[in-house]
Amino acid sequence: MSYLVLILAIFLGYALVLILKPSSKIIQLLLSFSGSYLLSITVLHLLPEVFTSPNKNIGLFILLGIVFQTTLEYLSKGAEHGHIHVHNIKNNTPWLLIISLSIHAFLEGMPLGFADNRALLWAIVIHKIPIAIILTVFFKKANFSNFKTILFLCLFALMSPLGNLISQQILFIKPYEIQINALVIGILLHISTAILFESSENHQFNIKKFIAIIIGFAIAFISL
Repeated sequence: MSYLVLILAIFLGYALVLILKPSSKIIQLLLSFSGSYLLSITVLHLLPEVFTSPNKNIGLFILLGIVFQTTLEYLSKGAEHGHIHVHNIKNNTPWLLIISLSIHAFLEGMPLGFADNRALLWAIVIHKIPIAIILTVFFKKANFSNFKTILFLCLFALMSPLGNLISQQILFIKPYEIQINALVIGILLHISTAILFESSENHQFNIKKFIAIIIGFAIAFISL
């Protein structure tokens, strides 16, 4: 079921663009909510879990995850947390964007294969919907064909389930479960905090975004 939910999240975002054509303000609210939900699940659920391990290098792997995600965002220009610009790439395939997002999606799917982690699953799903909306809008503004748009979204949609499958089936990965989870925690911490820190234009207080963030925190806390 987790495979299907992860894939459907991407195409729900695609459908929302086609049907509702959400404004940039609505997309930012969705991003703020998803960022706060993702951060809450990471802090309240994932962090305590990895620190129960006797492994003394957990903090190091979390920091490595932050550094790795920073590198990916250099390639994707921040698409993972809503920063994406058309500029001069119209009608050209942005391979760096595709590769970096695919790596990110693959890695965040890996902890789902180690255990039945419903909290993380829904956090990833909620995060993927606004990202899929942003990607769809981006491809439309870049004058990509519908075929090309759907092809990339299919690739993106399959990466998290693939990460899930690999961590389940490849036996030599299992002993590194804690390290991989810590790495992904660093990635999620970077993404979620970037969303929250950059969710307000010119760093001005926005009551609607603040409420979306509080709702995300509350729902995550209640759902655990």
